[in-house]
Amino acid sequence: MIADRVRGIWCRELERDDISFDDDFFALGGQSVIMARIQLAYIQELGFEVPVDQMFRNPTVAAISAYIENTFQGTVDPR
Repeated sequence: MIADRVRGIWCRELERDDISFDDDFFALGGQSVIMARIQLAYIQELGFEVPVDQMFRNPTVAAISAYIENTFQGTVDPR
């Protein structure tokens, strides 16, 4: 499931293991350097690039996962 993979990336990059699907990236201490690392992880681990503006518009695991699934439908490996 994409949301689980996204959550795993966020947990690693934010150095937290208590992130829920509805936690706000910025409320968790997210900032531009961490966002850049997450973007790189999406490219390396999921195979696509999520624009910065979408990360601001979708600041939760649930929201960005829905964006990813809708935008890259059929191209994302759900493992």
